[in-house]
Amino acid sequence: MAFRSARPVGIAVVAALLSLTSACSGTSGATPTPSASVSASPSVSATPSPSETITPAPVVNNLDGIKVAGTFNTDATVTITSPMAIDQTRSTVLTAGTGAAVSDTAIVKVQYTGVNGRTMQVFDSSFGKSGAIELSLAGGVVAGFTKGLAGKNIGDRVLIAMPGADGYDSAQTLPTGIAKGDTLVFVVDIIDAQLSGPSGTPVAIPAGLPQVTDVNGKPSITIPAGATPPTTLVSQVVIQGSGAKVAAANYVLTHYVGYSWKTGKVVDDHFAEVDIDKLANSIDGFKTGLVDKAVGSRVLLVIPPADSWPNGNTNPVVEKGDTVVYVVDLLYTSAGQ
Repeated sequence: MAFRSARPVGIAVVAALLSLTSACSGTSGATPTPSASVSASPSVSATPSPSETITPAPVVNNLDGIKVAGTFNTDATVTITSPMAIDQTRSTVLTAGTGAAVSDTAIVKVQYTGVNGRTMQVFDSSFGKSGAIELSLAGGVVAGFTKGLAGKNIGDRVLIAMPGADGYDSAQTLPTGIAKGDTLVFVVDIIDAQLSGPSGTPVAIPAGLPQVTDVNGKPSITIPAGATPPTTLVSQVVIQGSGAKVAAANYVLTHYVGYSWKTGKVVDDHFAEVDIDKLANSIDGFKTGLVDKAVGSRVLLVIPPADSWPNGNTNPVVEKGDTVVYVVDLLYTSAGQ
């Protein structure tokens, strides 16, 4: 693998590496400390004891009784006209963004406010506190959060209402101010999200470099016949994305496939699943060639032995002295913790 750790890191591992919040996951016990943690609103009353009687809120099948004010990524004020319990998880886009669609396994970067439908009180908010946080929709949040955001777009402001079954009912310890069965109402601003593939403007590859084509959704390269491999690293954008730029200290989520210059055959294939690691853990050709590239980009890297494996390698199998050619799709980047 191009990452020195040589470990198969799939999307399920993301939740352990990026910032998660127990408030959104609804779990108890230890969780990774977020780089920007969110605390519950101090104005919310303590969770009722088992002896207290909770009057159930009327069940509704729409979001009509919820009003939202505020500016995307700045603030959100939620007003619920009367206590409510939603019949099933429902969501709607309040203001539409123009970014890519969000999958149900994506990492998302969001701002949010959470309100209890029964008490009509805010129990959690990132606005004015921690700022945007990163969450994994693949098991890092309550089910209603994933249901409400999957299929929405980067840049959307989304209103979600979820019944307790899709919220905190299964938590061993309920958050302060929440009783079992309470409907959770969230306003979520999708600041950024993991892409499923490259997205942007095609860029012509100069003559003399390997040419990249798509074969059934996977990049394939053609080595120029009789060409001598370059002696210095080549980092050529094939598709120019418009997302956040990769910093040297960041985690990166990628698809990539690597070829031998000598044989033209695949030597390193990590295109079927997402790979995540710190850029600093990668070979020198990745560390230099991907820094400052924008998420959404597809990048062609022609890496001489000095910047990959000068003495050859066994995993991937690279012959000593061979130049390796990688095509890398940048799907997401994060400073992590």
